[in-house]
Amino acid sequence: MIRFTFEAIGTAWEIETPSPLEIPARRRILERIERFDVTYSRFRSDSLVSRIASSPEGGRFTLPEDSIKLFDLYDRLNACTDGAVDPLVGRDLELLGYDRTYSLTPDITQLRSHSLAWPRWSNDVRREGASLVTRCPLVIDIGAVGKGYLIDLIAAMLREEGHTSFVVDGSGDLLHSGPSPLRIGLEHPFDARLAIGVVDLKDRALCASAVNRRAWGDQLHHVIDGRTGMPTHDVVATWVVADDAATADGLATALFFTPAERLAPAFPFSWVRMFADGRAEISTDFDGELFT
Repeated sequence: MIRFTFEAIGTAWEIETPSPLEIPARRRILERIERFDVTYSRFRSDSLVSRIASSPEGGRFTLPEDSIKLFDLYDRLNACTDGAVDPLVGRDLELLGYDRTYSLTPDITQLRSHSLAWPRWSNDVRREGASLVTRCPLVIDIGAVGKGYLIDLIAAMLREEGHTSFVVDGSGDLLHSGPSPLRIGLEHPFDARLAIGVVDLKDRALCASAVNRRAWGDQLHHVIDGRTGMPTHDVVATWVVADDAATADGLATALFFTPAERLAPAFPFSWVRMFADGRAEISTDFDGELFT
């Protein structure tokens, strides 16, 4: 397999194909990623998301047509988790220190005042097709789904180029296509040298989330419960296999807050999750195993 590696949306990416990606195809992929970033990144002052966050009285904001599928998924995840998965946790992350300047210093005073009137996706945003209608400044963070969604967009471009065998790897979140399965270790959340198990991935997506991936300070990390505005602590790592990466990515976050049995009626997926006390559980249809 030939590898095309690059940096995008703040992390390392890799695309593997049997034959080299032509320069025009690589350029189109990078241009698509740039358009995605300039729409959704809360770390860029020139992004549409930053414009939504800086509009004092809110307004109507038109996003690309493919945002409909992205926010449809957020609607479903938000409903299934009783509001725990919420794309309006951006302000919570900023106040906890995961802001545009990466201050990594919580603003306790602002956190307390913000908690009195947390914005909610289900209450404070109205969706009209590809438009979002707001009434006040809102900080959108699509971290729960966005990387997986971008993986799907890239995979669709590869298929349009005629590629049937490939792996799109967004810093550990994967989408595989091809006749031969890919065996992947499930990284221990507290020791990257260890694996707690393996999975055989074929023509599906695998996404993982862990509290150690983006962590700072005492018990501060990026997995935020939209109902409290604070990091969650009971679950420390999750892995999800689904047909597409956006769904796998979103469910990997949802499993921090909601049992798989609650999510299963709405989504077909298999999963592993690990708790803070070291216990781990695995779905019966997970194509892999946990080590004892």
